[in-house]
Amino acid sequence: MDFSGFDIALLVLVALVVLVLFKGIRTIPQGYNYTVERFGRYTKTLSPGLNLIVPFVDRIGAKLNMMEQVLDVPTQEIITRDNATVAVDGVAFYQVLNAAQAAYQVAGLQNAILNLTMTNIRTVMGSMDLDELLSNRDAINERLLRVVDEAAHPWGIKITRVEIKDINPPANLVESMGRQMMAERNKRAQILDAEGLKQSQILEAEGRKEAAFRDAEARERSAEAEARATQVVSEAISKGDVQALNYFVALKYTEALTKIGSATNSKVVLMPIEASSLIGTLGGIGAIAKEVFGSEGTAGGARQASRPPVVRPSQT
Repeated sequence: MDFSGFDIALLVLVALVVLVLFKGIRTIPQGYNYTVERFGRYTKTLSPGLNLIVPFVDRIGAKLNMMEQVLDVPTQEIITRDNATVAVDGVAFYQVLNAAQAAYQVAGLQNAILNLTMTNIRTVMGSMDLDELLSNRDAINERLLRVVDEAAHPWGIKITRVEIKDINPPANLVESMGRQMMAERNKRAQILDAEGLKQSQILEAEGRKEAAFRDAEARERSAEAEARATQVVSEAISKGDVQALNYFVALKYTEALTKIGSATNSKVVLMPIEASSLIGTLGGIGAIAKEVFGSEGTAGGARQASRPPVVRPSQT
């Protein structure tokens, strides 16, 4: 089959058109942005989807991932403000917001972010004491995020998070911290024991105080009753009733003899009195009781009063 010159030209033209289309159409995947350079100079940014460029004039420059990315921060040693050496590592999260700035404002974006983060970790944590590092990790992360994000803003990226993963003090320092913690706990336990002893002593003293107050109140009431009885007897005497006085004296006398006779260490009681006097006294009590309370009610009382404790009078 012979081809004429027109056929050959047509085939070349078709091939050229296909080549132009192939060079001028670009498909950008989701999550990426491509920069376009014309004769080496940035002109525009291609977003995800189908894009057209000038073939043989424009070319694809940088291909940037616009999704959030994670960057591991390697372990480094840091000297704190109180001269303690600790090993620290972390992790940083960032996202490219402006593809042109990320591609042309800094060379080696990840390396720049890594070095910036490590430098600020040393700066921030080196200005704090060891106890602050171990107890204020959230504050450290917040401060690092603010400082690193502000420094990386001209590069067209957003630092979303900076986290400190591990803070490892030396073994001897960990041992010292353990002893310090144990001593602090023992101190708190001793303080609690002292407080408990103090409270128990206070409660015991308050109990003794309350008991003494109640004893004094009881004695006061007993004294008031005794005074009232004495007042009644005195009024009876003032009215000429001598038998009331005899009854009062005989009652006290009999109560005293009862206490002496009921004592556990007293088997024989020697008293400088005569038996006839005691019997007469008891008879007087019976007579007085009959007159005061009546013959019926006094019969049982006289029989009980006629049974005093066994008393052996002494021979004088």
